[in-house]
Amino acid sequence: MAFAPVWRQPAAAKFWLAAGPMAAKSSLPEPLTLAHLKTRADFLAAARDIRKVVGAITLELTPTPPIKRREGELRIGITASRKIGNAVARNRAKRRLRAAAREALPLSGRPGHDYVLVARGGILTRDFQALLGDVMAAMAAAHAKLDARQGGGT
Repeated sequence: MAFAPVWRQPAAAKFWLAAGPMAAKSSLPEPLTLAHLKTRADFLAAARDIRKVVGAITLELTPTPPIKRREGELRIGITASRKIGNAVARNRAKRRLRAAAREALPLSGRPGHDYVLVARGGILTRDFQALLGDVMAAMAAAHAKLDARQGGGT
């Protein structure tokens, strides 16, 4: 079988290798950065605001205080009480919540808000996809309540 001769591509026709990443950077929105809540006062402020319970988690949501707010950043806190079990069980629950938050919050989280995920009883035996669904459902419900509050206030 005979093949047609292959024409060499002129040097000017080759694409510029650096253009691909630059185009990708300019076309995508800036990713959200996740910061961690560190002080007890931040956790308590979130506990006083919006709270949604779905499945094996409780989500608490509050706007970030203006002094601590940074552009494109949302803050997250994770907690598990002794009701979950011993230290090993609590650490496992927090690792699972951290993994679920890492997947869900950059997709549907809102910058300028603090999210606290609280582990509940069935978190250790819950399937991870179901846990991820719980986080997404709780965020949707909390955002709806936040929007209703902001819309009703104007």
